[in-house]
Amino acid sequence: MSKKQSTENSSSGVVIYRRLLGYTAKYWFFFVVSMLGFAAYAGTQTALAHMMKFFVDGLEGKDNELIVFVPVGVIVISVIRGIGFFAGNYCLAKVSLGVINDIRKQMFDHILVMPSAFHDRKNSGELVSMITYNVNQVSAAATQAVKIIFREGFTVIALLAYLLWQNWQLTLIFILVAPVLGGLVAYASKTFRRVSERMQATMGQVTHVSNETIQGYKLVRSYGGEQYEQRRFHGASDENTRQGLKYNKVQAIQTPVLQCIVALALAAIMFFVLYMANESGATPGDLVAYVVAAGLIAKPVRNLSQVNSSIQKGLAAADSIFALLDQELEKNSGTIDIERVTGRIEFCHVNFSYEKDRPVLRDINLVIKPGETIAVVGRSGSGKSTLASLLLRFYECGTGEIKFDDYNVETLDIDCLRRQVALVNQQVVLFNDSVANNIAYGQLADVDQVEIEKAATKANALEFIKALPDGMQTIVGEDGTRLSGGQRQRLAIARAILKDAPILILDEATSALDTESERTIQQALEVVMAGRTTIVIAHRLSTIEKADRIIVMDEGQIVEQGSHNDLIRSGGQYAKLHALQFTEAEPC
Repeated sequence: MSKKQSTENSSSGVVIYRRLLGYTAKYWFFFVVSMLGFAAYAGTQTALAHMMKFFVDGLEGKDNELIVFVPVGVIVISVIRGIGFFAGNYCLAKVSLGVINDIRKQMFDHILVMPSAFHDRKNSGELVSMITYNVNQVSAAATQAVKIIFREGFTVIALLAYLLWQNWQLTLIFILVAPVLGGLVAYASKTFRRVSERMQATMGQVTHVSNETIQGYKLVRSYGGEQYEQRRFHGASDENTRQGLKYNKVQAIQTPVLQCIVALALAAIMFFVLYMANESGATPGDLVAYVVAAGLIAKPVRNLSQVNSSIQKGLAAADSIFALLDQELEKNSGTIDIERVTGRIEFCHVNFSYEKDRPVLRDINLVIKPGETIAVVGRSGSGKSTLASLLLRFYECGTGEIKFDDYNVETLDIDCLRRQVALVNQQVVLFNDSVANNIAYGQLADVDQVEIEKAATKANALEFIKALPDGMQTIVGEDGTRLSGGQRQRLAIARAILKDAPILILDEATSALDTESERTIQQALEVVMAGRTTIVIAHRLSTIEKADRIIVMDEGQIVEQGSHNDLIRSGGQYAKLHALQFTEAEPC
């Protein structure tokens, strides 16, 4: 590593730690109390060393008062030491854990409002690893590391001050050793930081692979993918282990080297103390107190040397956390907040690309009247689902504009905009909570039980809900695994009914269901579609024949539109798709 890179890393570490300390501002009282506690603890270390002077002098019988003074002094020092230790450790833990709690909540809140493009780039395992593993590393730096720095740092300062007061010439030996210790710690810091970053990256990969495999265990087993997933997971885990061993190797080498240097300094001091014992005017008590104080420095120095690894690991984790927190949030430039739109939607020359030079939508012009049911069909990749994403502003238009009534969606407050739309898609998302809480989710949480049951009835869901072990209070399992596909879909429809939004988007809402379930769901959908502007994105053309208008898309453009009968008669692309589907559906 070049000198320039080393300087940049060092300054970067200072900036990161300063930013971490910024989170402590609201805990300043506990921080001050902890510092006072550690200062008291450090002072008692020096006092115990000095007490050895009176103990040795007492052995020579010079002062009978020392028989009472020394034991009482030791008890008083121990009580003060205990109070200082408790105050320092407890109050700093309150500060540190409070900071970690704040960072963890800030990260979670930040991820919730990140743009969809961010979630497209990041895998869920990596984000979960950051909230759990990376934050834990910061916790180690902010709790254990900071505690040791202040507690042992104050102790070293107090003991060095005492040694300088007793004999400044001998104490210079310790001071001369300091640059050597500092150089060794600085070199180790760079290695710890570099290896820690790799460890965190590999841990993210471990979490990612394990999440994917656990969630898709049925697919893994049905296709015999066990060995492939084992190789993926073992590779990621082995790499994480390799980086962990590198980290521990540096840590294991650093501590004994530092201890040896400190031991050499102690040995030199003992030599000079013994050599000068007969020639100096110091009493045996003075000399013993000096040697004890010098010996007491070894432990805090050792602890300080070990804490460096935790700090560098924490800095690497904090760096990745702050990089996430510094990313731009989802834009909410709109300021208009209206209660309810009529349901008129207009696309005006809308163009959109996920990636540069790869257009997904091209010059879309479309007007949907209030209460009209529009079906959008086309081959996979033609841009159907992208239309729905733009309506909800999961992505921003490249050019052109989308209007609700006469309002450009970008001028509407984003919460107001999303209140106007209820979304039911193929991949139903349910939480490991009760049926009732899954229906009355988010802004619907305050709705009473009667309204929830009405929504479930309209969605043809109440019958199966009552048959569940605990009815509405039945826990559905992670992602609704305790329910069938049709049951999950009906809960999603009940949620949309309860929301009572003027615009409804059905994105492949029945494509994954069997014929019987689809018929039941279709009946429920007809209820929820009544009186609402509805956009149905469909693959099965049989489900959208009753739509007021069918929009046919191809390669990001609208190529046809009209009623089912009109499009069949025109013999265009829709007629070909329809004929192809029904030919495939005929029994052999």
